[in-house]
Amino acid sequence: MAKKGAREKIRLKSTESSEVYWTFKNKRNTPDRIELKKYDKKLRKHVTFKEAK
Repeated sequence: MAKKGAREKIRLKSTESSEVYWTFKNKRNTPDRIELKKYDKKLRKHVTFKEAK
């Protein structure tokens, strides 16, 4: 049986639209929620995406 790793799949939600972006994050290195600037396809510009549960 395989060990459970530190990487977990997370959902990043746009602060300005309903756009969602899925990625992986290492829970040991980054235990708190992350914020990234990503391209929003609906708005066609870069906005802040925050981690959502």
